[in-house]
Amino acid sequence: MKKKILVTGGAGYIGSHTVVELQNAGYEVVIIDDLSNSTIEVLDGIEKITGIKPVFVKLDLNDKAGLRKVLEENKGIAGIIHFAASKAVGESVQQPLKYYRNNIVTLLNLLDLMPEFHIQGIVFSSSCTVYGQPDILPVTEDAPIKPALSPYGNTKQINEEIIRDTIYAGVPFKSIILRYFNPIGAHPSAEIGELPNGVPQNLVPFLTQTAIGIRQELSVFGDDYNTPDNSCIRDYIHVVDLAKAHVIAMDRMLENKSEEKVEIFNLGTGRGVSVLELINAFEKGTGVKVPYKIVGRREGDIEKVWADPERANKVLGWTAKESVEDTIVSAWNWQLKLQERGIQ
Repeated sequence: MKKKILVTGGAGYIGSHTVVELQNAGYEVVIIDDLSNSTIEVLDGIEKITGIKPVFVKLDLNDKAGLRKVLEENKGIAGIIHFAASKAVGESVQQPLKYYRNNIVTLLNLLDLMPEFHIQGIVFSSSCTVYGQPDILPVTEDAPIKPALSPYGNTKQINEEIIRDTIYAGVPFKSIILRYFNPIGAHPSAEIGELPNGVPQNLVPFLTQTAIGIRQELSVFGDDYNTPDNSCIRDYIHVVDLAKAHVIAMDRMLENKSEEKVEIFNLGTGRGVSVLELINAFEKGTGVKVPYKIVGRREGDIEKVWADPERANKVLGWTAKESVEDTIVSAWNWQLKLQERGIQ
């Protein structure tokens, strides 16, 4: 058995897929999640895939005393993967204090307690939002950080700075910061996937819910962008590929292979796909038509962004392997599984 890892937000979308990959790699996992944007049934899906139900603690990470108790009761945690955060861009504009509290104070609590419990490293879930609309595409890790377009994006920038400042002050742990592009899809077993509460904020769950009849039609925000088909372009990465990168990052920290005390990697495919291309890929892969309408631009949306993943490819030995077509079909299979279970 490999070492014990704490996964915050481990019942969420990316967190649950990462727990599966950690357990498949032999790690013992402890999940902390407040279930504000996830459900406890996710643990059953993880167990069906891996044969192991991870230790689970329901906790709001703003509760520092509660976090200390979890660390005391689960001795020997070697590393942390920190996903737990509020993540809806629009909501963050409406409720900035909620986002600063949930996304920054929780990280402070973790970093504060790590030396006390001899935790060796933390993998931080960051985002390509830190780049804003990049001047040069594809985006490398050396691209300038642009002013954030939302409180959500700002919390990612601030948290990266907090991690750097804390580690450069001489604490006895390392960090790897992973800047995600656009995770989509679901586990090939269709036992776990993206399950937003209420109306989805992200494109793919809204698309699959529209295709299955839960939503009336999909809104495509803007058709006047400077792109080949005039819709926004993103770098869509399969969530399982993304999850595997976290295991490699954790291995790297715990085996002391990291060259610096703080390392940053872009996680993307290196291929830009437009919103309309994604809809076409879905229709081609599933044979299901998606009713959609073009509406005005959405505030805060970036025109086009995709990754240069060369550093992750070379240094981590990680590559995104799944095609957009297979990824979007996996999201549809998950939606069909939810329908079988009576979940809408």
